[in-house]
Amino acid sequence: SLSRIKLTTQYYFEKHITMTRTILSSIFVAALIGYCSAFAPSQSSVRETSLSMAPRFDKTSEKWITDVPEEMEGSSYGPIGTLYRAGPKPFFTRIFNPDTYDQAVLKYMAQDGCDRKEAQGNMDAFLENPQDWGFQKVSEQNGAYKKDYANANMEPKQVILTTVWGVGVVYFLGSLVYNGAQDQILVGSFHRTMELLGME
Repeated sequence: SLSRIKLTTQYYFEKHITMTRTILSSIFVAALIGYCSAFAPSQSSVRETSLSMAPRFDKTSEKWITDVPEEMEGSSYGPIGTLYRAGPKPFFTRIFNPDTYDQAVLKYMAQDGCDRKEAQGNMDAFLENPQDWGFQKVSEQNGAYKKDYANANMEPKQVILTTVWGVGVVYFLGSLVYNGAQDQILVGSFHRTMELLGME
């Protein structure tokens, strides 16, 4: 009948309009995404930028170098920070072999793609115990948690305990040296007195 034809025509017309709107909406969203992505840096460009800013090996001087202030020596924590994080072994390495330490840190930054603080934390841990550090890195590659060497032992409670322990050790060693020196002075004075009295 005529009414059925009208209903069928109206149904197909509305369906066509709905499909057209859907297609136009999809085209609009796709165009919008493409427009936005054109101004967003790609992952490859970000990766290339980070690599270009990383420390690099200079063949002329045969040393790792960097031009970025945030990557240079002194931009992260100092020797006292190393002492708190990893103990005396890496601390004395930084004091007596600063250039070797800095070269190792820059090389780690270049190879691992991390910042200086993280590289220093890993280097301190390596110098303190190479076996434990290597085991931890192998475990991380196999899915274990990543240890935060950059902030190791830096909780306020741990810092206080380390400070108290360090002061106690320094005081004890200082007392031994002082008492030993005093004993030597007393012994020397005693012998000189005995010589003057002609008893030796």
